[in-house]
Amino acid sequence: MQNDIQIYMLTVGERAREASRAMSRAETGAKNGALLGIADALQDKTQALLADNRKDLEAGRQRGLDSAMLDRLELTEKGIAAMAQGLREVAALPDPVGEITDLSYRPSGIQVGRMRVPLGVIGIIYESRPNVTADAAALCLKSGNACILRGGSEAIHSNKAIADCIREGLEQGGLPRDAVQLIETTDRAAVGELIRMERHVDVIVPRGGKSLIERISEESRIPVIKHLDGICHVYIDDRCDFDKAIQVALNAKTQRYGVCNAMETLLIAAPVAPILLPDLAHLYREKGVELRGCPRTLRILPDCIPATEEDWGTEYLAPILSIRVVEGLDEALDHINRHGSQHTDAIVTEDYTRARRFLREVDSSSVMVNASTRFADGYEYGLGAEIGISTNKLHARGPVGLEGLTTRKFIVLGDGHIRT
Repeated sequence: MQNDIQIYMLTVGERAREASRAMSRAETGAKNGALLGIADALQDKTQALLADNRKDLEAGRQRGLDSAMLDRLELTEKGIAAMAQGLREVAALPDPVGEITDLSYRPSGIQVGRMRVPLGVIGIIYESRPNVTADAAALCLKSGNACILRGGSEAIHSNKAIADCIREGLEQGGLPRDAVQLIETTDRAAVGELIRMERHVDVIVPRGGKSLIERISEESRIPVIKHLDGICHVYIDDRCDFDKAIQVALNAKTQRYGVCNAMETLLIAAPVAPILLPDLAHLYREKGVELRGCPRTLRILPDCIPATEEDWGTEYLAPILSIRVVEGLDEALDHINRHGSQHTDAIVTEDYTRARRFLREVDSSSVMVNASTRFADGYEYGLGAEIGISTNKLHARGPVGLEGLTTRKFIVLGDGHIRT
């Protein structure tokens, strides 16, 4: 059986590599035509997609999946329309492939510049949400890449149905069917094979829970674009505007809970903590947020739950917030760099010098001044759709959109020039 999986995955990899060569030279019009064709196919086959999704939902209930997992798994007519709209929005984005920048003459007379090119073959491993199949395929296609998609076994019928629509759109655009391949086996051995196929796959993108991402990061022979946790902080400085501080701290936590850019720890400078924390606590409790505080926080908010050391390193993804009172910026910076996950951190201050220090010294993929951490995503940054957030320091960092799925190569233009 293991040998069968190896042969199957090798075939998928070889086809993806071949398709990637065609994708790298595909014209923008062909890519856009394929994306629009996929969008039309999704909407035309809405009822068939819903029928296949019901198979997954029924199987999930029989397996005892919890309500949150079933909610992520479920497709609706509105959700399918949103998938189709997402594809149309990606089609409308500028094509990054082939862009030439930094072109300049050298003393020898040659011109040297840099051209943006696709990465090649992207392996994407994800769980639960069937819409990721369409979203990931769209971004890979527009950026000129081929992709291998491995969704969760709980969504196998839904993912296959969406993949059929993708193949239909690819044919409409005149692009190779193998440019997007869905792994159709639910055998977990396929993941192990995929992350070891360095001859055929250029980068792996895991999307899912921490355990999945940790496993992929530890076992992959291929570079991984990832983030493990979203332990995001907001630091309220003693030189803040009080209204701004309350607005940012409230929005960063309560605008949406189960997302990686929601605040998990609030840091507040000691001089303003007795003034701001009671008002903030009232607002949080109105929204049902459980507060866990350090000893200094408990002296101001006696009914808080005492925070443990574990709380400072926990991504709750829930209406729970840890709060720590710090002496000032130095202690806040130390806490963030000790406990943070290099995702997104913000300062609220009216002090220009302290804002500059925070921007320079916090080692995260997004660092903000007087703004909610919830802005850390591709659409809000003007990048369009994204495949995820990267806390890597090499290649892509922050929201990974079309540009993050490309790289750059040097190009040299001459006219018979030779080096002497």
